Amino acid sequence: MGGFVEAARDRVRRARTALDAAKEAGDAYAVAVAEDELEDALRIAEAHGVETEGEQ
Repeated sequence: MGGFVEAARDRVRRARTALDAAKEAGDAYAVAVAEDELEDALRIAEAHGVETEGEQ
């Protein structure tokens, strides 16, 4: 399960990075897309008991 855990955490990190970049760019559409991706990544991680709080 280690590979899944790392992949889930990586997806959360990438989604948070994309959201930060979209906000910095002032791109409302990219913010909405990134928020949806982050929400989905967090939902999947939580469903499988993957801790993501410290992932940046």
